[in-house]
Amino acid sequence: MMGLVGKQAPDFKATAVMPDNSFKEISLKDYEGKYIVLFFYPLDFTFVCPTEIIAFDHKLDEFKKRNAEVIGVSIDSQFTHLAWKNTPVEKGGIGNIQYPLIADVSKQISRDYDVLFNDSVALRGLFIIGKDGIVKHSTVNFLDFGRNIDEVLRTLDAIQFVDEHGEACPANWKPGKPGMKPTPEGVAEYLAEHAEEL
Repeated sequence: MMGLVGKQAPDFKATAVMPDNSFKEISLKDYEGKYIVLFFYPLDFTFVCPTEIIAFDHKLDEFKKRNAEVIGVSIDSQFTHLAWKNTPVEKGGIGNIQYPLIADVSKQISRDYDVLFNDSVALRGLFIIGKDGIVKHSTVNFLDFGRNIDEVLRTLDAIQFVDEHGEACPANWKPGKPGMKPTPEGVAEYLAEHAEEL
C-alpha cells in the first residue's frame, strides 16, 4: 500500500451507488482535475463503518470547497449499498449520504490498492489523489478502529498548500501557518523561528 505514494493511482471502472441512489459505472478518470479522497472500509451493515461514512458525509461541503471528491469503496454489491442507504441511521443505516459508494464485488480495486485483508474484506485504507492522478497520501487502519476526518482535511490542506506555494509543510502544520522552503537554509530559518512550537 505504501508503494503507491508518488505513483499514478490505479484506475478502475466499477458500479457505484450515486448521491441520487442511481447505479452508475464510474472511474477515476471521471474526476480529472479534482482531488480525490478514496477510502476503503470492510463491510456494509457493520459497526465502525457507518460512523466513518456518516462523518465523511457531514464534512462533505468542506471537501467540495477544496475541489475534492469523496468516494467510498467496499466489497459489497451496489444493491447492499443501496439497502444500507435506505436504512434509517437510528437502525444502523447510513441514510442518504451524498457521495458515491463503489461496489468492489470482485475485490480487484481492493487488491490494486493493496488493502485486501485475508482475501476477504478491505482494511480501512485511505488515499488522497492529486489533480494530476498521483497518490499523494495513504494510510491504513485495521478493521476495528475508525479514522479522523478532520485529519484527512488537514492532510488535504497540506497537499494543496504544497501544490500552490511549492513550499514544504513542517510537522503539525495547519492552514494559516507558514510553510518552509525545502532547502537547508529554509529549514534553518524555520526552526530558528518556530522550533519551540513543534
